[in-house]
Amino acid sequence: MLRVLCLLRPWRPLRARGCASDSAAGGSEIQVRTLAGPDQGITEILMNRPRARNALGNVFVSELLETLAQLREDRQVRVLLFRSGVKGVFCAGADLKEREQMSEAEVGVFVQRLRGLMNDIAAFPAPTIAAMDGFALGGGLELALACDLRVAASSAIMGLIETTRGLLPGAGGTQRLPRCLGVALAKELIFTGRRLSGTEAHALGLVNHAVAQNEEGDAAYHRARALAQEILPQAPIAVRLGKVAIDRGMEVDIASGMAIEGMCYAQNIPTRDRLEGMAAFREKRPPTFVGE
Repeated sequence: MLRVLCLLRPWRPLRARGCASDSAAGGSEIQVRTLAGPDQGITEILMNRPRARNALGNVFVSELLETLAQLREDRQVRVLLFRSGVKGVFCAGADLKEREQMSEAEVGVFVQRLRGLMNDIAAFPAPTIAAMDGFALGGGLELALACDLRVAASSAIMGLIETTRGLLPGAGGTQRLPRCLGVALAKELIFTGRRLSGTEAHALGLVNHAVAQNEEGDAAYHRARALAQEILPQAPIAVRLGKVAIDRGMEVDIASGMAIEGMCYAQNIPTRDRLEGMAAFREKRPPTFVGE
């Protein structure tokens, strides 16, 4: 695959207040980078907690929540891409060592925070893509399911394996997996705790694309970035409203969904981008959308 040259801005660490970090360099477990040049509009979230294989611990969750809150207000973010800085791992799921130290009440509160995190990812206004270059188990797969699109290395391993640990998915897995794959198949995968390869996940429709892994271990990331590059030239307001129409429409009957689509369409009519799209078509040139 031809890799498009892009200008990279440095990773920006984000430290949750009052928390000790477990990242390799003692810095933030969640880092942010905005791409420049032809990739301007793509923002990457790097998950970097190598000693715990990106497990969903308190610091990790706090930093990710804070990062999402900051990026949600940034209209320059046209695509948000989740990737891992730990080779061979996307996210290993819950931090069970940390969980063991919690009381039952604390477990309940923390799982509620996890559920809120996944909801925040799902509700992010711009399209989100999970680049799964390694293990995505339990909460790690729930994080990917909260994204709009998923790209996996064919060798990546994923599954909602909670029942093998005496648990059940608690951060949206029992709701998002059946909406993705259908009820019967979702029940089979959750009841058995089965692990799937990226190739198997693609065959089932769990991921949008599966690609052969490369020596650097980041093939899914490069395919995810290529997918983001396809989204970038499109009208950002129309893309965001399309996401709203799909997400909200899927939760209601089709008549109500059509009404939601109509409301979203009406919001797009007065935009400059709609007029630009029609002018570009008339003048037989590529449109230049500005998000207004």
